[in-house]
Amino acid sequence: MTNPLLAPWTAEFGLPPFAAIRDADFGPAFEVALSEARAAIAGIADQAAAPTYANTIAALELAEGALDRVSGVFYNLAGADSTEAREALMRELAPKMSAFASEITNNKRLFARIEALWAARDGLGLEPEEMRVLTLYRRMFVRSGAELEGAAAARLTEVKARLAVLGTQFGQNLLADERAWFMQLAEEDLEGLPDFVVDAARAAGRERGQNGPVLTLSRSLIVPFLQFSPRRDLRRVAYEAWVARGANGGETDNRAVAAEILALREERAKLLGYPSFAAFKLEPEMAKTPEAVRDLLMRVWAPAKRKAAADAGALEGMLRADGIAGPLEPWDWRYYSEKRRMAEHDLDEAALKPYLGLEAMLGAMFGCASRLFGLEFREIAGPFYHPDVRGWEVTRAGRHVAVFLGDYFARASKRSGAWCSAMRSQRKLGGEQRPIVVNVCNFAKGEPALLSWDDARTLFHEFGHALHQMLSDVTHGFISGTSVARDFVELPSQLYEHWLEVPAVLEKYARHWQTGAPMPVDMRTRLLTAGTYDQGFATVEFVASALVDLAFHEGAAPADPMAMQDEVLEGLGMPRAIRMRHATPHFAHVFSGDGYSAGYYSYMWSEVMDADAFAAFEEAGDPFHPEVAARLERHILSAGGSEEAEVLYTRFRGRMPGVEALLKGRGLLEVA
Repeated sequence: MTNPLLAPWTAEFGLPPFAAIRDADFGPAFEVALSEARAAIAGIADQAAAPTYANTIAALELAEGALDRVSGVFYNLAGADSTEAREALMRELAPKMSAFASEITNNKRLFARIEALWAARDGLGLEPEEMRVLTLYRRMFVRSGAELEGAAAARLTEVKARLAVLGTQFGQNLLADERAWFMQLAEEDLEGLPDFVVDAARAAGRERGQNGPVLTLSRSLIVPFLQFSPRRDLRRVAYEAWVARGANGGETDNRAVAAEILALREERAKLLGYPSFAAFKLEPEMAKTPEAVRDLLMRVWAPAKRKAAADAGALEGMLRADGIAGPLEPWDWRYYSEKRRMAEHDLDEAALKPYLGLEAMLGAMFGCASRLFGLEFREIAGPFYHPDVRGWEVTRAGRHVAVFLGDYFARASKRSGAWCSAMRSQRKLGGEQRPIVVNVCNFAKGEPALLSWDDARTLFHEFGHALHQMLSDVTHGFISGTSVARDFVELPSQLYEHWLEVPAVLEKYARHWQTGAPMPVDMRTRLLTAGTYDQGFATVEFVASALVDLAFHEGAAPADPMAMQDEVLEGLGMPRAIRMRHATPHFAHVFSGDGYSAGYYSYMWSEVMDADAFAAFEEAGDPFHPEVAARLERHILSAGGSEEAEVLYTRFRGRMPGVEALLKGRGLLEVA
């Protein structure tokens, strides 16, 4: 029987044959795809013909076609709909895929061809995009150890393989902890909770096979529980379980895993001649150096901490008014902050959510993209990889642009958080290839599904990433879509969040799910006025995480990461009632792979730009100004990694921004 992953994909838009794929198909498909890729790359490296751009770089771009297809399906499913078989294969594949990558970058004959092209680059008559791709290929090979010889090269290969194994183990340990823990709730434990939280708890109980409501570690359930439950004892149990993920002892404990990862990263950097892993990692990013990252974070830390301290005083006063001696604890903050928000802004999330139904917010998300970029969205039928997944064909002026898949509901088989990925990326080399883009979120399932304001922002955020993929218009897949500097990749996503706050968008789309009535004007005004509410808390928990990440990677690797985490937080004077957003044992951004290692700061680096970028529309007097939107698409959304990020942003905006826009956007300028 033909493996469906390797047979031609004949479904509309070239979608994978989801219904035909079985877990048992993936292992054999990877073996065949890896074998084909190895043969193709050997053919490039060993050919007798002198190196040209076409027979070396362009050929490398197309050498892994089957592997790209199989990987695109498998890794999306492994994160969004895990099974025991998929988890086992991930563990098996981690060293194999790392070894394959090392084989390529350690291939001396292949690197010699790239070096020959690099030496002759000025006389090759390359187009600007080709010159950029050649530059990035050479940089990738050098940073992967292509210039190393002998024992150093062999050791780097071992280090990278072990890091791949550990990153997979870290993520699977975290998922196991999240999947295993739940707390049964008696009917009296539901007192004081809004209907949407109760409904989500009952739905979670059904999913877990329990006869009654349960609380899980899904953010979309535990955060509103912490906001609304008057039961301080239950809030404490839930909060401590939430922050203990990855640190519960036994086989799923991530503390030793994190320590080994940090030691190996330091060794990797030293083998490549860098003083620290942070110096190595940041070299190709916009920030360039650890010092630049620390400067940004500390400029934000001081005003954020002052704001958080003032807020903590107000919340502790409310705690004492309830007859509790104090002090204010982390499991108290969200509860009293929600009560304070209600008192100061008359903004009740339970009253707000009926106007933020998932269907309505999808309409807003698509509607803004239509007005800005002329995109149209037509829902298409599955089957996709899970019954919860929905699909849309994206077109513009009658031309197919992309397929967009939305996977929005929390389930035990899905890792926590929200993300955007591509099962297939855009490129033109070798024939036009349009992307298949996936947004994954973890909203609470309900009838209907109602979102919090934070959920709605997450929806828009991930779709900003999706637009970066869908509107990509480059020749080479190597630089398409989100293949940009890590501290630039969050710009399109964070920028797109701004359109959710446009009053006209809320007026049109934020409608009561039962009556269809628009959100009352006074509620909308209070919502937008409260936009900077509790930003001291949000900023402190983020910056603390980013500074711990930086500390882990800018010097000698700590033997005890938890001790270093505590030392950094103590040095910062971390407020007692606020914890890091991601403590080390569940800091998946940093330890499940290299993506955000020494790079968690990048959300804030991008925020400096996103506030300034949206100001371009405000200065033009129209949040949908066609000329500004066209400039945004041309220089950022369609450009991928075709030039350095600073060049792309400056072409869009005319200059680089300062940190003041970020402080203003977070309501921290007055305390700076």
